Amino acid sequence: MTNNDTKKPPVWFWIVSAVALLWNLMGAMAYLTEAYITDEMKAAIPAEQLELMENTPAWATAAFAIAVWAGVLGCIGLLLRKKWARPVLLLSLLGILVQMSYAFFMTNAVEVYGTAQGVVMPFLLLGIGVGLVLFAKSAQNKGWIS
Repeated sequence: MTNNDTKKPPVWFWIVSAVALLWNLMGAMAYLTEAYITDEMKAAIPAEQLELMENTPAWATAAFAIAVWAGVLGCIGLLLRKKWARPVLLLSLLGILVQMSYAFFMTNAVEVYGTAQGVVMPFLLLGIGVGLVLFAKSAQNKGWIS
């Protein structure tokens, strides 16, 4: 499909893509905050949560980084109307799955963070990740991205 074959997307496509980019930028900020946490910030975190953070293996942290940065790049791809947005968003979803698998099955994160942050937020992240992949697929099928 060439650029001549692309169709003009509706206004809601731009709104969803822009909101998704903002969402992923918030995730990137969360990642950077965790990656560059200061001693003052550590002092404000409950001991159990800090222990979980400090004992997170490198592969789980890498999955977090892949999830957020691929999400940002994928949403930029949507706004640029590029078909590579879909596989990049799929990579982001895979990062989410790896990160959440670690949190659910290899830690006591639900116990430490509680239901809202330990259960609801991970499922929200998964839902948004799946939704963005499906959104990109639909946009590609409709000729909005190529």
